[in-house]
Amino acid sequence: MDDPYPPLQVKVWGDFACFTRPEMKVERVSYPVMTPSAARGLLEAIFWKPEFDYRILAIEVLRPIRYFSILRNEVNSRQSDRVAIAWQRDGGGYEASSDRAQRHTLALRDVAYLISARIELRPHADADPAKYRDQFRRRVREGRYFAPPFLGCREFSCAFGEPDGHEQPIDLSDDLGPMLLDLDYVPDRSGRGRPRFFHARLDRGVLHVPAMGQET
Repeated sequence: MDDPYPPLQVKVWGDFACFTRPEMKVERVSYPVMTPSAARGLLEAIFWKPEFDYRILAIEVLRPIRYFSILRNEVNSRQSDRVAIAWQRDGGGYEASSDRAQRHTLALRDVAYLISARIELRPHADADPAKYRDQFRRRVREGRYFAPPFLGCREFSCAFGEPDGHEQPIDLSDDLGPMLLDLDYVPDRSGRGRPRFFHARLDRGVLHVPAMGQET
């Protein structure tokens, strides 16, 4: 269905970013550009409502792609509320020093992107999309957010703001190969999802993002 509204746009930038390739099981290696799922998560950190979803249309790369590498100490186990409740009930706890591993990260530095997206209402929503569009733009203009936005990893925080109309994508075209589009969650609310990939191409600094079900 055609969208009568122009795309929402937000400019994001930061010192560091890491959009981890899922095929790297041990070491963290970033995609060269922001992924659509990371862009959607960033927009949801700024403004989220259960009545709609963000559909990412394009991601423009505004600064040259530059890598850097670091070694970080990370814990191997994933923590959860359920585990903490069990410790409280049965005793026990967590000692990070015995569950720590040193991992290499190949990340991005000095990044900036222009994200274009649109709002797609869910079936139960009864308001006009313009309502949510205005709320989103107002939050971007005022620098407000629900949760601190970040670029792939929570420790890589970022700034955001309205584009000024002078943003120019870098002059680079490249075949980026398979890229994570999003997770296709099962409807039983178990949190399980199947990753969906698309063949990503950077066209003069612009990553055009297909809709779910139209990936190639």
